[in-house]
Amino acid sequence: MTDRVSTLLASRRGRLERLLGRALGQPQTGPRPPLSSKVRTFLLEEAEDLYWNELEWEHVTDEEALEEGPLAELTFPGFLAFVRGLLLTEVMPDAKAPASPRPEVVEDILSFLASRVVDLEDGVTDDEDDVERIPLELDMTSRLLDLVLYRFHELDMSEIERVEAESRATA
Repeated sequence: MTDRVSTLLASRRGRLERLLGRALGQPQTGPRPPLSSKVRTFLLEEAEDLYWNELEWEHVTDEEALEEGPLAELTFPGFLAFVRGLLLTEVMPDAKAPASPRPEVVEDILSFLASRVVDLEDGVTDDEDDVERIPLELDMTSRLLDLVLYRFHELDMSEIERVEAESRATA
């Protein structure tokens, strides 16, 4: 992880702590065997594929486009569901397997998103024809990073509303 990526994640977390007036909690993990590096890499690659596929679908369809731009919550539903699944701590009583939260994979996902934000801030794109997409992708990816942080640190709805209200007030 580069210094800029680490700094971006630390500043987002620091901002949340300042706005909430408390330290951010860590996800519950419970007793479980560690993931092999192969499985951890596979899960991160699955998250990356979801990100790229859902982003491209939005570019093709403009389904979630509003006047202000697309909503990350609607543009990345599969991605966000995947993150929720990785943080799942309870399952139904008749479930065939116990909950097995994997916050370390979500940390990897946060690093991927922060890295993507840094690349977009620098104007990095694979296709020179996509330069006009950079501001939109930056906004959506930055918002997605915040949404994953909210889930990772288990913010409740009132805390999220407080953070969002402050974000709108300073924008």
